[in-house]
Amino acid sequence: MKKALIFQGGWQGHEPEEVASILASLLEKNEFEVKITDTLDTLQEDDLTTYDLIVPNWTQGTITQEQLQPLLKAVELGTGLAGLHGGMGDSFRMEVDYQFMVGGQWVAHPGNDGVTYQVNIVDSTNSLTEGLEDFEVCSEQYYMHTDPAINVLATTTFPVAEGPYTSNGKVEMPVVWTKKWGKGNVYYCSLGHVAEIVKMKEVLTLMERGMIWASR
Repeated sequence: MKKALIFQGGWQGHEPEEVASILASLLEKNEFEVKITDTLDTLQEDDLTTYDLIVPNWTQGTITQEQLQPLLKAVELGTGLAGLHGGMGDSFRMEVDYQFMVGGQWVAHPGNDGVTYQVNIVDSTNSLTEGLEDFEVCSEQYYMHTDPAINVLATTTFPVAEGPYTSNGKVEMPVVWTKKWGKGNVYYCSLGHVAEIVKMKEVLTLMERGMIWASR
């Protein structure tokens, strides 16, 4: 049986406990043994290399080097990393090594929550997106700074909401991507502001497939 670790916490507006429970259910359905922790101390206390998958679900916050370095090393050695929204894409803002591993960092959500926008599937032949069609979301539309090395599977188009950034014109922004960190697979999806968005059929499908793909 594969083992997964979900560490949840940070800013409570993203409902980390509820979202962690949803993600754990998806993994358990696929016969993973899942450990959920609400302390970053687990990252230095556990041998992270024994996990097949680690799911960060910790928005903002701070992390010590004693906690971060084992996480970076475990993924480099082959433990998978997968997550969504701010729980993985806006964790530990001062830690550029973490952002380097993830492949991107949240910088803005113009219009805040309640923006209706389109998610466009880039490659419907990929096993992670096969059978999925473009769909609409009413939530935060994440503007990300991203790594050119990422493999983009879904995008959204800016601008939708008004702001000073609109003078740059049309921008295709990654929503779902994969990349490598050493031997480890990394998967990210920017959707999932709150539990109700995570429960969307399309988001559940993307996260279930993504977590399984990322796992060792």
